[in-house]
Amino acid sequence: MADRKSIDCREYPSESGCTLKLEGAEEEVLDEAVSHAITRHGHTDTPELREQIRTLLKPAE
Repeated sequence: MADRKSIDCREYPSESGCTLKLEGAEEEVLDEAVSHAITRHGHTDTPELREQIRTLLKPAE
């Protein structure tokens, strides 16, 4: 089984006060977190964004 990863918007304060937490297989979480960052937080889809988010992923509890 692949290692599960998570990311929690509450750890990265934003103007929207987002409370979303994602957890699952690393690539699934990364894909959803990138999509969320673009649609909810107004980021631009770039390779740099994807790598930045990848560094923020943590082992799931």
